[in-house]
Amino acid sequence: MPGVRRLAERTPPRRDRWVDLVRAVAIVLVVLGHWLAVIVTYDDGLGGRHVLTALPWTRWLSWAFQVMPVFFLAGGFANAASLKPDRRAWLLARTDRLLRPTTVFLAVIAASAALARALGAPPGPVGTAVWLATVPLWFLAAYLPMVALTPLMHALHRRWGLAVPAVLAVLVGLGDAARLWADVPHGGTANYLLMWLAVHQLGFAWQDGRLPARAAPALLIAGLCGLVLLTTIGPYPVSMVAEPGADVQNTAPPTFALLCLAAAQTGLVLLLHDRGGRWLRRTRPWTAVVAVSTVILTLFLWHMTALVIAAAVLYPTGVFPQPPIGTGEWYALRVPWLACLLLVLAALLALFARAERPARPPRRRTPAALTVACLAGAQAGLIGIALAGPAFHSPAALPAWTLVTYLAAATVLHVLRRRAAADPAA
Repeated sequence: MPGVRRLAERTPPRRDRWVDLVRAVAIVLVVLGHWLAVIVTYDDGLGGRHVLTALPWTRWLSWAFQVMPVFFLAGGFANAASLKPDRRAWLLARTDRLLRPTTVFLAVIAASAALARALGAPPGPVGTAVWLATVPLWFLAAYLPMVALTPLMHALHRRWGLAVPAVLAVLVGLGDAARLWADVPHGGTANYLLMWLAVHQLGFAWQDGRLPARAAPALLIAGLCGLVLLTTIGPYPVSMVAEPGADVQNTAPPTFALLCLAAAQTGLVLLLHDRGGRWLRRTRPWTAVVAVSTVILTLFLWHMTALVIAAAVLYPTGVFPQPPIGTGEWYALRVPWLACLLLVLAALLALFARAERPARPPRRRTPAALTVACLAGAQAGLIGIALAGPAFHSPAALPAWTLVTYLAAATVLHVLRRRAAADPAA
């Protein structure tokens, strides 16, 4: 903690602390939401149910726990604020911060799966465990393109401002229409990129003042009204997170309803900005935010692994009871369950958070074609892993081509960054 305290004390006065808090709260809520969504069961083997199907009333709670739009909003702000004239060096440094902890995570998960199989573990449970552990990678598969496209999209923002997210929002709506009404094959698939780009662009506008605080009430009210109408009168489900078995999902692909939630959340973030910024001038809350921010990606990557480990230890051994879902005892046990997961996650953070330490920034340019090719390879690998499902695919329990493609691309990018950082030439 003394090191964190020193980091907090060295914070530049111009830094917008509210953005860091928004990003940290978003990740913490996603972690808690994932932990609460999975209902672990044990009956001659580990199994599970999703809370949205077991307790349908919880679908409304997804409006509070689906806060990834807030992270993309804060990410847009941070990417715009940090963007350097040397776009290539900026891109290499920014993506390295994402890929280094991810590479460590995937290497450990793959090695653990291979070891489990070598020790005689059946492939089915190993595949399911790896699939659960790698669930967080869908976020990186969506966020890495935001970083890669920042130089281009920020140039569009400087030229056209809020017209860019407005056009993107229209395209999201057209994608929904193609999928939900015209029954176009793969209609709305582009929304995986367009919807998150729209929110990321709002972060640009927030950063340079084109999205002023006075717009907050309109965004909040319009977003909430649109969300209520689309999920009651319209064809969109209430749940803002993936629900097993549902015909229409608001996240696969992202929908205009999710974009309405993003607008409401943006309005709320803007509305609380000044008050939150004043509060964060205090030492204790700001130190807590810095503590979370220094391990934020490691925390996110490993939180489902913590669930897998805790479930494998606590349920087969009978340490953790299994009362009927929805009973008073079951609800009461959610608190100690979360406490156990926090303990396991704390141990994982102690082991792997070092991978998130800041690296020396690049000092010279790197080959543009090679950098782009490696980023595309890393992206393809992440998408392949995110889509792999719970089946056992290889000794590492993941499709071999996805793992090899990602690791090779990430390794080359890391070498490029180290070589660029080691070169003393400006």
